[in-house]
Amino acid sequence: MTDSAPPLGVYVHWPYCARICPYCDFNVVRERGRTAEKAALGAAILADLAAQRALTGPRRLVSVFLGGGTPSLMDPALAGEVIATARRLWSPDADLEVTLEANPTDAEAERFAAFRDAGVNRLSLGLQSLRDEALAALGRNHDAATAIRAARRAAAIFPRLSLDLIYARPGQTPADWAQELAAAIDLGAEHVSPYQLTIEAGTAFDRAVGRGTLVPPDPDTAAALYETTQAGLEAAGFEAYEVSNHARGEAARSRHNLVYWRGWDYVGAGPGAHGRLTLGGARHATAAPRAIADYGAAIAAGTGPERERLDPREQALERLLMGLRTVEGVALAELAPLDIPPARLADLAGLGLVRLQGDPLDGGRLIATPSGRPVLDRLTAEIAGVGV
Repeated sequence: MTDSAPPLGVYVHWPYCARICPYCDFNVVRERGRTAEKAALGAAILADLAAQRALTGPRRLVSVFLGGGTPSLMDPALAGEVIATARRLWSPDADLEVTLEANPTDAEAERFAAFRDAGVNRLSLGLQSLRDEALAALGRNHDAATAIRAARRAAAIFPRLSLDLIYARPGQTPADWAQELAAAIDLGAEHVSPYQLTIEAGTAFDRAVGRGTLVPPDPDTAAALYETTQAGLEAAGFEAYEVSNHARGEAARSRHNLVYWRGWDYVGAGPGAHGRLTLGGARHATAAPRAIADYGAAIAAGTGPERERLDPREQALERLLMGLRTVEGVALAELAPLDIPPARLADLAGLGLVRLQGDPLDGGRLIATPSGRPVLDRLTAEIAGVGV
C-alpha cells in the first residue's frame, strides 16, 4: 500500500425492491422471488470485487456501503460475505464504517441483529416520512408506527444510525414539516438526511405532474421548507456538513459520503454501480452494466465495468460539483484546470454566495456560504462558466 494512493470506499448495489417508489429513478427491479438470480448476482459481486482489487492494488479501506435498491432484503449471510471479502481484499481501518440501507418494514427490522452480526455498524433507515398519508402518497410499504418501531430497534442494535426523510411534498406546510422533523429528531439518530422531493424524468411522479394530478410546492414554499429544515436541525445540535446531510458532531458524519465529496477513490460493484479509481496516476470513471443479466455476463467474461479516463477539466468540474456541497468546500488548486477568473470568485464572494479561505496560491479553499447552498446548481455553473 503506497502512501500516495487515496483512501478507498466500496459501494455495492443490490437492485431488488419489494415495490418501486413513484419518485425513484435508481436502477431497481421488483424482487418477486428471483432466488436463483439473486444467488448468481451475489457470486458475481464477490468476483467483481476481487477483479477490481487486481486493478487498485493495496489500499486503505475506509468504508463499505451496501445500497440499492433495498439491500436489507439481502440475505444477511451474503452481506457478511461481501463485507468479509472487502476487508480481506483491502486494508480496513480499525474503525471501518460499514453501512446498510434499510426500509422500516417489520420483516426487515426483525433481521437488524443478523446484519449487525454480519459486520454492519451503521444503518441508513429510509423513514421518508412520519405521516401515514404522506407515506401512502410516496408509495412506501410501511406506516408511521412501523417506521418509529424500526428506528427505535435500529438505535438499540447499531452503533450508528442515520434517518432519511423527504420534504417539499405536495401540500406540505412549514409548520407541519417542523412538527414532523422534530418527531424524527426525537428518535435519537446521530445523522439525518432530509432530501427535498425532486421530480425525476421518467418516474411515476413525473408522469403525474405531466397529467396535472401532482403539484409540487411552488419555489417560495420550497424555500421556506428548506429554511425550516435547517433551523430545526441546527436547533437540535445537528451541523449541515453537506447540503442534504446533518450530523451531531464530526464523528457522526457519513464517512462513505465523504469519500465522494472529497474526491477519494471508490469501487462500484453490482448492476449499474459507478466508481472512481486512480489507475496509473490517472482518474477513471467506472460504470457497470445496468441489467442484472448483462452485469453477470460481463463479470463472467472478465470484462467488468467500463472505464473512462477523465481529463483534467472533467476531474476539476467533478471536484467543484461535489466539494462545494460540503462545509469543507474544495481546494482551489484542484480547480486550476477550470481557469476560473479571480474576478468571478470575487464577485460571488461580494454577493455573499461563496467565501475564500486561506491563500489562493497555497492551500486556499472555496466554500459555499449558507446563502449559496440553496442555489448551488446555479452557483457551480457560474463558477465554472458553464451555460452562463
